[in-house]
Amino acid sequence: MVLPSEPEFEQAYTELLLTLQNSTLFEKKPHLEKALAVVSVPERVLQFRVVWQDDEGNLQVNRGFRVQFNSALGPYKGGLRFHPTVNLSILKFLGYEQTFKNALTGLAMGGGKGGCDFDPKGKSDGEIRRFCEQFMRELSRHIGSNTDVPAGDIGVGGREIGYLFGAYRRYRNAWEGVLTGKGATWGGSLIRPEATGFGLIYYVEKMIDYVKPGDSFAGKTVAISGSGNVAQFAALKAIELGGKVVSLSDSKGVFVLTSPESEGFTPEEIAEIADIKLVHGELATLESKFTSGKFKYIPGARPWVHVGSVDIALPCATQNEVSGDEAAALVAAGCKFIAEGSNMGSTMEAIDVFEAERISKPEGIWYAPGKAANCGGVAVSGLEMAQNSSRVTWTREEVDARLKDIMVACFKNCVSTAIEYSSEKTDGLPSLVKGANIAGYVKVAEAMLDQGDFW
Repeated sequence: MVLPSEPEFEQAYTELLLTLQNSTLFEKKPHLEKALAVVSVPERVLQFRVVWQDDEGNLQVNRGFRVQFNSALGPYKGGLRFHPTVNLSILKFLGYEQTFKNALTGLAMGGGKGGCDFDPKGKSDGEIRRFCEQFMRELSRHIGSNTDVPAGDIGVGGREIGYLFGAYRRYRNAWEGVLTGKGATWGGSLIRPEATGFGLIYYVEKMIDYVKPGDSFAGKTVAISGSGNVAQFAALKAIELGGKVVSLSDSKGVFVLTSPESEGFTPEEIAEIADIKLVHGELATLESKFTSGKFKYIPGARPWVHVGSVDIALPCATQNEVSGDEAAALVAAGCKFIAEGSNMGSTMEAIDVFEAERISKPEGIWYAPGKAANCGGVAVSGLEMAQNSSRVTWTREEVDARLKDIMVACFKNCVSTAIEYSSEKTDGLPSLVKGANIAGYVKVAEAMLDQGDFW
């Protein structure tokens, strides 16, 4: 089930296990306890070599993966990640989380994840195209619109999805909705690039309103990590709703405001960052422009101990990007809400800090895990699948309204489930960690029971 060489997957498994054990779920539904051993093993793991040619004519070899984790609720659904750190442990954890995240959307999607240890940074368009052709040569045997529908993830944006989709169409001689995140003129959905970031903000909106009915993002300071699609569109939506974004980062460093009185990021500055990231550039290339008094650039750092007093923290970069010490710093800085735009953005130690604060103080910091708060991306992927199946295209307003409805329903499900199965004695806020984990687990486990995957 969990191997010693799979630390990321072990972390995800342990977090779910502890949540279920520290609730009343198995007292109220003892027949679902058996499912844990079954749901924690992928239905299928594919590993393959990808041999391609660089611009100098040299042969290159990478390792490709697809973890088809669970299909009880629908076709396997989850992104492809191209990054040198990709390994089986990371993809198993992502596929495991994706299974329960997809369940929380209410759409008919199972869970999966894939990718390759290929690094698109510094590669030419020709090299990326040739790599995608060879990657899809093998993957195309194992996916399909009713079997497994990948999407983009880190290192896989619109350009890569285009090359991958074109390769699939040529290999299989079929046009089908086998990938999501496609271009708007050839089967994609409006709002898909924005969906994870927008959905994150819609979820946090409900958190704010739950604590203080009628309250909103207006006038609140928002610390964000990352600078990819999720971070960019979360920042833009937060600004649109009246929030002040005080940080953005990448793997090399972070931009933060020089003083609390400084104006936050503007949409124009975020557009400049988007242009840099589109070609896999680094934030540091904007240092001379962005550090003219308004911002300071801190190399090798993450935002959390450098942003000062903030109301909302949104990790939107990668896994385990908030440590226990950084969590304590956010609490000390008066942060009231933290919600993950990244998958498993907080370490177990950080989650313990947030949950202890929530329990001990009725209005302490409130933490939302990624499987709930960032499910908007895969939700709109599901909406893209629906549009492809019926050969229609919905308007931007219709997709956005459906996305918001899904995020609101997800939040309400997490709250009601946390209250129903909580074993803790507290006058504080309900645990969104428990709510998300239990709600996702119950839906998947009951479908597996009905289908004979365990008995």
